[in-house]
Amino acid sequence: MRILRKAMLAMMAMTIVAGAVEAAEPPPPTAKLLKTTADHSKFKELQKSFQSGPEVTKACLGCHTEASKQIHQTQHWKWEYINPATNQKLGKRHLVNNFCTSVSSNYKSCASCHIGYGLNDDKFDFASEENVDCLVCHDTTGKYKKPAGFSGNPVTKDTEFPPGSGKIVRGIDLQNIALKVGKTRRETCGTCHFYGGGGDGVKHGDLDSSLDHPDKALDVHMDADGNNFTCVTCHKTEGHQVPGSRYAPTAMDKDGAHLRGKADSTNPATCQACHGQTPHTQSAKLNDHTDKVACQTCHIPAFARGDMPTKMSWDWSTAGKRDAKGKPLVITNDDGHVIYNGIKGDFVLEENVKPEYRWFNGTVKYTLLGDEVDKARQPLAINTFEGSPDDGKSMIWPVKVFRGKQPFDPINKTLVVTHLAGEDDTAYWKNMDWDKAIAAGMAAAGKPYSGKFDFIETVAMWPITHMVAPKEKALACSECHAKGGRLDKLEGIYIPGRGGNKLLDTVGWLAAAALLGGVLLHGAIRVVNRKH
Repeated sequence: MRILRKAMLAMMAMTIVAGAVEAAEPPPPTAKLLKTTADHSKFKELQKSFQSGPEVTKACLGCHTEASKQIHQTQHWKWEYINPATNQKLGKRHLVNNFCTSVSSNYKSCASCHIGYGLNDDKFDFASEENVDCLVCHDTTGKYKKPAGFSGNPVTKDTEFPPGSGKIVRGIDLQNIALKVGKTRRETCGTCHFYGGGGDGVKHGDLDSSLDHPDKALDVHMDADGNNFTCVTCHKTEGHQVPGSRYAPTAMDKDGAHLRGKADSTNPATCQACHGQTPHTQSAKLNDHTDKVACQTCHIPAFARGDMPTKMSWDWSTAGKRDAKGKPLVITNDDGHVIYNGIKGDFVLEENVKPEYRWFNGTVKYTLLGDEVDKARQPLAINTFEGSPDDGKSMIWPVKVFRGKQPFDPINKTLVVTHLAGEDDTAYWKNMDWDKAIAAGMAAAGKPYSGKFDFIETVAMWPITHMVAPKEKALACSECHAKGGRLDKLEGIYIPGRGGNKLLDTVGWLAAAALLGGVLLHGAIRVVNRKH
């Protein structure tokens, strides 16, 4: 009996220990929750095959009833903006530039970056709700594409393009993309803004694909392992209206930091909207600069810092060279980047570019298609940043200055549109038939062409406001307060250490000499009268 009792006690102890072990095991992990409140993969409206972009939008509008109406009011949709300061009608549909000259004859390709479907020309139905492209901003798969030449439409089945070329554009699965839509990201904004001007980093200089996943050294705000800001963190959007227009930027923001929950009509995309007017907590002297010097001037020491060069000049007049096989000549640099193309001319590419600096009050005036130009006054300003040191509205801003040489009509004295895109481009531009390319471009733009063309030097500017370096890499005082420094050519301001005003310098030296003379005289009198 004693042996049996011990066995029973041992079994009970084992049972208790086993129960304790079982109770100590962690509960099964819960499923990872989505950050969004809606899982589009479960929506019945999206459980079907889509053959076109408008079909997807129609499904989206079943729930997001006001989205297209909001989009219709934006510059992204209209490609048009009336500047209240200058009364100029701006936007991609009306401007001429010194990259690819103009959208107006090249919609089929340029519309790849329009947030709509089917933009061929000015006859496009801007009132259509189903023509709004939801996927271009809300794709999370990275698979959504709108190839050049299709008027902003995605290709849903393999298509030979151009016809007869043997080149195949692969179709994409719109249903798979629609089931995974989400918030806009740097990559979705960058699909257009990183590749403006014809390639990665070409146009702006401070926007390129290196910002998809930047480190802290490249951009302290968008650092993928740090703050990880998306574009809309600063360009805080309401009703699809994106603040921060390059047509009418905020050059001077005198308001304080924005407070969450407080209604505010000022631009949320300025530095002051987060950092206020006195951001330097440990240096009152640095805060003395914030009334005249834009934050970007010191905190963006260079642009094109992400190992992606930006285009600094484009000379169309040198186009036309052929290789030994009679094809357009292509020359690349040591890094494999094209610096000459027989159908485009010469390029100058640069990395880690120091900006140029201008007084800027937020008003930008443009040379529009049809404006009279004068070759005797080269270079012609495609756009002009207005401002002065004494208007009370201007600050010192960093800018990218892009220099070009492009065709113009010497008889009508206007810049011209060159037809560069479309199925018939091989008959004109690629064969370097400038006359036909310009005639077709001007006809599409509804502007007269004399039949004569020449080339004119042009210059354009963009404000530099991205690629903000860590504070340790901000400009040192000596970068500006020195002869030959960054602000050496900036007029209208006295900068200690850079140079001097002759009258002020003369008065200063005389005062110093008088002071020294007084000290010496006083010392001499003390020596003479030392016995007294």
